[in-house]
Amino acid sequence: MPAALPDYYFRVRDNGAFVFRIDGENRQRRLDMEQIAVVKLRSGEIRPHGDRSLSPEDLSAIRDWMAQRSRTLAARDMDDIHRAIDHLNLTAHWAQSKASDEQLEEITDQMLLAMHDLRSVLVRKKADRLVKVQRSNQKPERP
Repeated sequence: MPAALPDYYFRVRDNGAFVFRIDGENRQRRLDMEQIAVVKLRSGEIRPHGDRSLSPEDLSAIRDWMAQRSRTLAARDMDDIHRAIDHLNLTAHWAQSKASDEQLEEITDQMLLAMHDLRSVLVRKKADRLVKVQRSNQKPERP
């Protein structure tokens, strides 16, 4: 265990974390973890645990963790998407060079529907971005 313990521990869960204050400086020289809050990332909610109130230091540490966690999750999302692109490429190669007729029969309809859905979303989002860029490039006429 490291010599200097952090002041807080965040037990990650779906959409947030339980926040614990760490106390390693007690008489028994035991590591105590006291839950002080529950965090919800999507809503940005920080709820004190029980009847306690959070100090400005607590809130600052929690907000810093929330910002870092949001960045980490966003980076993971992008990594997952890049991996999905790789898997699509590998799937295309598999379908062309290795797949049996039975294997292709098993996955073709589901794959085509998923790809059609994805294509529809991407085309619509691309069109929305292009319209937004065109609107921002148009200068209003002066009377």
